[in-house]
Amino acid sequence: MTTVADPAAAAARRPSAGARLLAVTSGKGGVGKTFVCANVAAALARRGERVLVLDADLGLANLDVVLNLAPQVTLHHVLEGRRPLDDALVHAPGGFTVLLAGSGLVEYSRLTADLRERLVDVVQALRPRFDRILLDTGAGISDVVLFTISLADDVLLVANPEPTSLTDAYATAKVLAATQQRRHLHLLVNQTAQAGDGARVCAQLQRVIARYVSPSLDRPLTLDLLGEVPDDPSVRDAVLKRELLLELFPGSPAARALAAAAAKMAR
Repeated sequence: MTTVADPAAAAARRPSAGARLLAVTSGKGGVGKTFVCANVAAALARRGERVLVLDADLGLANLDVVLNLAPQVTLHHVLEGRRPLDDALVHAPGGFTVLLAGSGLVEYSRLTADLRERLVDVVQALRPRFDRILLDTGAGISDVVLFTISLADDVLLVANPEPTSLTDAYATAKVLAATQQRRHLHLLVNQTAQAGDGARVCAQLQRVIARYVSPSLDRPLTLDLLGEVPDDPSVRDAVLKRELLLELFPGSPAARALAAAAAKMAR
């Protein structure tokens, strides 16, 4: 598994490199990770930040679907050296920039030394141009996902209250603590049924981590609850219309929750 000892990952994470990188990830698919990532990016852009979202789900990308974009040039063209980086940068609804990937490309389903180096080159070229870069990773703990996360300064783990999501969130936190020496993770709980579910989920995960993970570490792994997003019918409408929730229904409970999470992140 990838660790922060990887020279390429360490180089990308040097504090002097510019924009702060946030990896948005999840233990399992279907928890709304990409939807959260896009709307948090829009909320940060509204606060005056220069924001880029890099679609780092290299094999099963769907950020283009969420944003209703059809780019002619993608990250894959850049990685292959066929097009310059600037050609792949697209202005998205919501006031931020995206670097989109393609979908169904099996050659990006596994990590190679060449892919590591090219990803780092792309990140290093982008960092001076933005205030914050969000890496929308794939779900799970594949080597590609873990390497992408290793490039980031911070990690946002997206989960929902379902038992399978919590189990996979715990597994992801455990792996990140062991392989990347992560000792602090942000948590956003999506699709909550009632107020306070996010805090309960965070407390439950923290108890399990304190019992089974932290005792083997040099210092405890802590979770910071960035927010909870209620189960809101407006979300489904926005997804079906392929529009940002913050643009389509800015006053909805879920949109307000995502804006609050972005405000907490900015602070």
